[in-house]
Amino acid sequence: MDNETLTITDNRTQQTYTIPISRGTIRAMDLRKIKTGPEDFGLMTYDPAFMNTASCQSAVTFLDGEKGILRYRGYPIEQLAEHCTFLEVAYLLLQGELPTSDELANWNCEIGHHMMIHENIKKFMDGFNHDAHPMSILMSTVAALSTFYPEARTVSDAKVRRKQVIRLIAKMPTLAAYAYRHRLGLPYIYPDPELTYAQNYMNMLWRRTEPKYVANPVLARALEVLFILHADHEQNCSTNTMRAVGSSTADPYSTAAAAIAALSGPLHGGANEEVLRMLAEIGTKANIAGFIAQVKDGKRKLMGFGHRVYKNYDPRARIIKQVASEVFEVTGRNPKIDIAMELEKIALSDEYFIKRKLYPNVDFYSGIIYEAMGFKPEQFTVLFGIPRTAGWLAQWQELLQDPEQKIARPRQVYIGEERRDFIPIEERALAAAAIA
Repeated sequence: MDNETLTITDNRTQQTYTIPISRGTIRAMDLRKIKTGPEDFGLMTYDPAFMNTASCQSAVTFLDGEKGILRYRGYPIEQLAEHCTFLEVAYLLLQGELPTSDELANWNCEIGHHMMIHENIKKFMDGFNHDAHPMSILMSTVAALSTFYPEARTVSDAKVRRKQVIRLIAKMPTLAAYAYRHRLGLPYIYPDPELTYAQNYMNMLWRRTEPKYVANPVLARALEVLFILHADHEQNCSTNTMRAVGSSTADPYSTAAAAIAALSGPLHGGANEEVLRMLAEIGTKANIAGFIAQVKDGKRKLMGFGHRVYKNYDPRARIIKQVASEVFEVTGRNPKIDIAMELEKIALSDEYFIKRKLYPNVDFYSGIIYEAMGFKPEQFTVLFGIPRTAGWLAQWQELLQDPEQKIARPRQVYIGEERRDFIPIEERALAAAAIA
């Protein structure tokens, strides 16, 4: 359309510039032509934490934070969580379409075939201290996989890429389970080809001396749903890291390890663990009013509420809330859920929270369910990383096939000292005293 442009008048020079608008964005490089003279570098945008900057074009995930909408490849997250397995959703993210019956059967077979890990990786994991955090072990071990599969560096080869994608998705639950068992000093359990993806993780995590591990079907399905909800979430911190490191054409194992490092932070993947700590500190429903008062006074943080993107109820939180009731029928009711639900009730009716659009996010209920299912808090972020690997790899593939993408290299606004002359060390004390 002819009117899809932006007209800017530079009041410094009185010059007017016309900049095209595409999909609600302008190209930052178009601002570079706005200069005060030939020696001027041109305008840049300054956007700490990418609050209003699109770094890529993507067809993987659609997110409308104002309306509370999340879709993978166009499919509503609610429909996928109700009808799909996690591996079916992983296929969708990576291939762009839901698989046929034959395609899904082949995909499941390929993933199952690659769930085993090299015996030397076990030796590598044994080198970690007994109390090492499972997320740190996972991050290090995923990076180490690049030494076992050196061909992975050839990221320009589509066949090589696909092989590494399958390996990473397949081996993540194995590595995650082994990281946990290492912490407990338990022997590692091999994956069982007769089990589903989620069931296999539960098997490798919890099996003891029984000849055959049988997962509770309700809990296994709940884990599938949680995996689906965490599979991708647009350009979050860890996905942005995956794309940034991947833009250097580093191998996918090193790149995924960097994404895992980003996910490990309490402001990202570790948020649900913080929610549990908050609920434990509150203790009982009788203490909620006092806690809310402290939140309003700025003395405490209400963990699990609010989101950088969502300004409405996180659609994943609605689904998890439904899953919780099914899980509690098997495990018994986690008493923390009563505190959580009362907190939610207050937040959705109190003007303080309504004004700030602080709605429950995916982390608010997920930790409660994980704890009820028997997962330890140190596993929570690992549980996030297993399914998010599919999303990271879908974004990584898209990056490598995007002709516009180059190595990530943001600009900066320099605010340091201007040019200074070197001062010999014996004269620096005198120079500092003179300035003081």
